[in-house]
Amino acid sequence: MSSPARAGRGGVRSRRSAIDVAVVGTADPVSRAVLRALVVAAARGHAVPGAPGAQSRVGTVVAVDTERPSVGGVDFRYADPADPALVTALAGVHAAVYVAASTNLEQDLALGARVRRERSLRRAQTVVTAAAAAGVRHLVVVTGAQVYGALPDNPVPLEDDAPLRAPSDEGQVGDLMDVEQLVAVAREVHPGMRTTVVRPAALVGDGVDTVTTRHFEAPRLLSVRGADAAWQFCHVDDLGSAVAAVVACAIEGAVAVGAPGHLTQADLERLTGMRSVELSMGAAMGTADRLHRVGVLPAPASDLAFVAFPWAVSSHTLLGHGWVPVHDNETCLGVLLDAIRGSHAVAARRLDRKDAALGAASAAVALVGTAAIMRRRRRKGASA
Repeated sequence: MSSPARAGRGGVRSRRSAIDVAVVGTADPVSRAVLRALVVAAARGHAVPGAPGAQSRVGTVVAVDTERPSVGGVDFRYADPADPALVTALAGVHAAVYVAASTNLEQDLALGARVRRERSLRRAQTVVTAAAAAGVRHLVVVTGAQVYGALPDNPVPLEDDAPLRAPSDEGQVGDLMDVEQLVAVAREVHPGMRTTVVRPAALVGDGVDTVTTRHFEAPRLLSVRGADAAWQFCHVDDLGSAVAAVVACAIEGAVAVGAPGHLTQADLERLTGMRSVELSMGAAMGTADRLHRVGVLPAPASDLAFVAFPWAVSSHTLLGHGWVPVHDNETCLGVLLDAIRGSHAVAARRLDRKDAALGAASAAVALVGTAAIMRRRRRKGASA
């Protein structure tokens, strides 16, 4: 493994210094995409062709987990990302990357909200502490653009330094908010370690399973009356190259990443060929809250905001460092639709074909179907 790169005045590395990078936890599609991008960067001798300013050359790429990933060109070190012994596996590396964003909704639902939250916090805290103890100079943590919150007054697009306004509830977005807080504390507690949070838009790619991808498994799209959604996606390969740029260019702070621009609800209907079912926000939220409390909906009602209001990002910082995404939003949507073909979900809960057909007959998603049935019954009762 190469020797640590010497820092120049002000902590800026020399233009061609080499850095060895570890990816902690490699079982998920995002981490594997990051590994692939780093391997490509190492082979090319740079991460961002044509990027302005000083860059470092990516040297050895290290995969840290309990199983070797199916990515070639990496060194493998055995360690559990949730075990404090992780510090040994990080010895000698200059930068470490940890993906806190989950792309395995099936596993998360099986764990339950409390266990999932505890697991997320334990792993993130272990990674932060081990990286600092091992002398890692740069820690990169991938969360999600959902932490900005989806609100009707959000500008389109949101800038990297926009305030974090997502609710810190029991949902997966709350998990990411807690991780963001851990990183913020780490900046104060470990001032010698550069920290960066990378916040991707809705992720797509092979193996990605999230509340967002399952939104498109329903027979119809939910639309909220009077709301202007701005749909933006991020392919895992573009996220991988973005993380490689963050490492090579020593970008610090917070960076958002997504395909350029966004799609409207009308764009979704045109591109998917799916019809929408419209509810008022009050009816949707009220029904969703009741169904979540009785266990029908796996996500809290607050997650409805992410299909109703905008949370698209600008990727301004990354673009300024020469990063260029390969996939646009239409391509990403096509990748998502290919990945979910044959799967059916009602309100993010997977169903078999028979159950999915029942969901379609009652308005395509559980909360919409329930609200529609309740309204019809009230009208019939009033006319009897």
